[in-house]
Amino acid sequence: MPELPEVETIASELNARLAGRVIDGTEVLWPPTVGDPSPDEFAAAATGTRVEGVGRRAKYILIRLAGGGQIAIHLRMTGRLTIEPAQTPRPPSTRLVLRLDGGDELRFADVRKFGRFYLVPAGHTLPLRSFAALGPEPLEGAFTPDLLAARVAARRGTVKAALLDQRLVAGLGNIYADEALFRARIHPRRTLASLSAAEIRALHEAIVSVLKQALGQGGTSFSDYRTTWGRLGGYQNELSVFRKAGSPCHRCGTAIERAVVAGRGTYYCPGCQTSG
Repeated sequence: MPELPEVETIASELNARLAGRVIDGTEVLWPPTVGDPSPDEFAAAATGTRVEGVGRRAKYILIRLAGGGQIAIHLRMTGRLTIEPAQTPRPPSTRLVLRLDGGDELRFADVRKFGRFYLVPAGHTLPLRSFAALGPEPLEGAFTPDLLAARVAARRGTVKAALLDQRLVAGLGNIYADEALFRARIHPRRTLASLSAAEIRALHEAIVSVLKQALGQGGTSFSDYRTTWGRLGGYQNELSVFRKAGSPCHRCGTAIERAVVAGRGTYYCPGCQTSG
């Protein structure tokens, strides 16, 4: 699933390519792609509106519309957004199309059909409890070591599970949780209660630095993720532990191990990530 750097890359590209353009038509090719309102209501509300800009909240892409409404998009596992001339053949997995002025189409292809679109009217918020409960954005100034410490103190469980929970910090997923824990030298099975103040500061620094570096590389591409231009991200070439089981740690030489933590495949160095 795309995480913050991938979603931010896509949102930034869409902002540059969509701002000021008008949605001339909407085709919902697989109705369950629209989570709210109904597919027909979505198409009617989206058509004829002008795009003011595109941003991001956690793993959601937010297309801001003239008049104050917005389209929220969650890519999930295999969702891809591209802008193509209307005459270009559509992939068989195309689920939704926004026809744009000038003859282009914003196309959403999704092999596994998990991605969702939502039309949020002006003055409303996305009607999902999970969206309302999202934690702070880790690349904004308000995300400080003290804020992370306060949020950690209010929770229980392992640090890996907490980092995957969007209520603690928004936008992190499996890749960058593992990479941040490696940088902070914290074992993924450590409990939150066992973390010292110095370790929480190190974790904060690691989260921010990993996300910034991954964003600078356009995200991480293993299989499905591409930018709106169809380009691969580059951060897969910079990863320290993720999907590197059996490879030597570049810090201490110990073989990277894989375990299942919080139900997810987790990669770490047993030599330099302390277990407490």
